[in-house]
Amino acid sequence: MDDKIAIEQAEDRLRDAMLSGDVPALDELLGEHMVFTNQTGARLSKNDDIAAHRSGLLAIEQLDIRGEPIIRLLGDSAIVCVTVELAGTYDGQPFCGAYAYSRFWHIRDGRWRVEAAHCSPAEGN
Repeated sequence: MDDKIAIEQAEDRLRDAMLSGDVPALDELLGEHMVFTNQTGARLSKNDDIAAHRSGLLAIEQLDIRGEPIIRLLGDSAIVCVTVELAGTYDGQPFCGAYAYSRFWHIRDGRWRVEAAHCSPAEGN
Protein backbone atom coordinates (compact mmCIF):
# COMPACT_ATOMS: atom_id res chain seq x y z
CA MET A 1 0.00 0.00 0.00
CA ASP A 2 1.16 3.51 -0.78
CA ASP A 3 2.45 5.27 2.36
CA LYS A 4 0.38 8.40 1.70
CA ILE A 5 -2.79 6.32 1.54
CA ALA A 6 -1.73 4.47 4.70
CA ILE A 7 -1.28 7.79 6.54
CA GLU A 8 -4.64 9.07 5.28
CA GLN A 9 -6.28 5.88 6.57
CA ALA A 10 -4.46 6.15 9.91
CA GLU A 11 -5.62 9.76 10.24
CA ASP A 12 -9.21 8.64 9.53
CA ARG A 13 -8.95 5.89 12.17
CA LEU A 14 -7.51 8.40 14.67
CA ARG A 15 -10.37 10.84 13.99
CA ASP A 16 -12.96 8.08 14.41
CA ALA A 17 -11.31 6.87 17.64
CA MET A 18 -11.24 10.40 19.08
CA LEU A 19 -14.90 10.95 18.23
CA SER A 20 -16.06 7.66 19.71
CA GLY A 21 -13.64 7.54 22.65
CA ASP A 22 -12.39 4.18 21.31
CA VAL A 23 -9.60 3.47 23.80
CA PRO A 24 -8.32 0.24 22.14
CA ALA A 25 -8.00 2.04 18.79
CA LEU A 26 -6.23 5.00 20.43
CA ASP A 27 -3.89 2.56 22.19
CA GLU A 28 -3.01 1.05 18.80
CA LEU A 29 -2.54 4.39 17.02
CA LEU A 30 -0.49 6.25 19.66
CA GLY A 31 3.18 5.43 20.18
CA GLU A 32 4.20 4.21 23.64
CA HIS A 33 6.27 7.33 24.32
CA MET A 34 4.07 9.82 22.46
CA VAL A 35 4.11 13.43 23.63
CA PHE A 36 1.05 15.57 22.91
CA THR A 37 1.30 19.32 23.48
CA ASN A 38 -2.26 20.58 23.80
CA GLN A 39 -3.72 23.99 23.02
CA THR A 40 -2.79 25.34 26.48
CA GLY A 41 0.84 24.21 26.17
CA ALA A 42 0.49 21.27 28.56
CA ARG A 43 2.45 18.17 27.59
CA LEU A 44 0.52 14.94 27.86
CA SER A 45 1.68 11.34 27.54
CA LYS A 46 -0.12 8.56 25.73
CA ASN A 47 -1.45 7.38 29.09
CA ASP A 48 -2.73 10.88 29.94
CA ASP A 49 -4.51 11.16 26.59
CA ILE A 50 -6.08 7.72 26.78
CA ALA A 51 -7.12 8.20 30.43
CA ALA A 52 -9.04 11.37 29.49
CA HIS A 53 -11.05 9.42 26.90
CA ARG A 54 -11.50 6.32 29.10
CA SER A 55 -12.79 8.30 32.10
CA GLY A 56 -15.12 10.52 30.07
CA LEU A 57 -13.17 13.62 31.17
CA LEU A 58 -12.83 14.40 27.45
CA ALA A 59 -15.75 13.82 25.09
CA ILE A 60 -15.34 14.95 21.49
CA GLU A 61 -18.63 15.47 19.68
CA GLN A 62 -17.42 17.20 16.49
CA LEU A 63 -14.12 16.88 14.66
CA ASP A 64 -14.53 18.20 11.11
CA ILE A 65 -11.51 18.70 8.88
CA ARG A 66 -11.27 22.18 7.42
CA GLY A 67 -9.40 22.41 4.14
CA GLU A 68 -6.95 19.87 2.80
CA PRO A 69 -4.54 18.17 5.22
CA ILE A 70 -0.82 18.54 4.47
CA ILE A 71 0.99 15.21 4.44
CA ARG A 72 4.77 15.14 4.07
CA LEU A 73 6.41 11.70 3.85
CA LEU A 74 9.93 11.37 5.29
CA GLY A 75 11.05 7.77 4.76
CA ASP A 76 9.72 5.76 7.70
CA SER A 77 8.00 8.85 9.14
CA ALA A 78 5.41 11.40 8.11
CA ILE A 79 4.24 14.81 9.21
CA VAL A 80 0.56 15.69 9.00
CA CYS A 81 -0.80 19.22 9.45
CA VAL A 82 -4.56 19.63 9.61
CA THR A 83 -7.04 22.24 10.80
CA VAL A 84 -10.30 21.08 12.36
CA GLU A 85 -13.52 22.40 13.78
CA LEU A 86 -13.66 20.77 17.19
CA ALA A 87 -16.42 20.65 19.79
CA GLY A 88 -17.08 18.63 22.90
CA THR A 89 -16.72 18.76 26.65
CA TYR A 90 -13.74 18.63 28.99
CA ASP A 91 -14.48 18.01 32.66
CA GLY A 92 -18.11 18.83 31.97
CA GLN A 93 -17.32 22.18 30.37
CA PRO A 94 -18.20 22.69 26.70
CA PHE A 95 -15.57 23.82 24.22
CA CYS A 96 -15.58 24.53 20.51
CA GLY A 97 -13.39 26.22 17.95
CA ALA A 98 -10.90 25.80 15.15
CA TYR A 99 -7.62 24.09 16.00
CA ALA A 100 -4.47 23.36 14.02
CA TYR A 101 -2.89 19.97 14.66
CA SER A 102 0.57 18.80 13.67
CA ARG A 103 1.30 15.09 14.06
CA PHE A 104 4.52 13.15 13.61
CA TRP A 105 3.81 9.57 12.53
CA HIS A 106 6.40 6.77 12.49
CA ILE A 107 6.08 3.27 11.08
CA ARG A 108 7.45 0.35 13.07
CA ASP A 109 6.60 -3.32 12.75
CA GLY A 110 4.34 -2.42 9.82
CA ARG A 111 2.13 -0.07 11.88
CA TRP A 112 1.92 3.72 11.75
CA ARG A 113 1.76 5.39 15.18
CA VAL A 114 1.66 8.99 16.36
CA GLU A 115 4.91 9.76 18.19
CA ALA A 116 4.40 13.50 18.72
CA ALA A 117 1.49 15.90 18.28
CA HIS A 118 0.80 19.56 18.83
CA CYS A 119 -2.47 21.51 18.92
CA SER A 120 -2.92 25.28 18.65
CA PRO A 121 -5.99 27.51 18.36
CA ALA A 122 -6.56 28.41 14.72
CA GLU A 123 -9.23 31.08 14.87
CA GLY A 124 -9.27 33.22 11.75
CA ASN A 125 -7.07 30.82 9.75
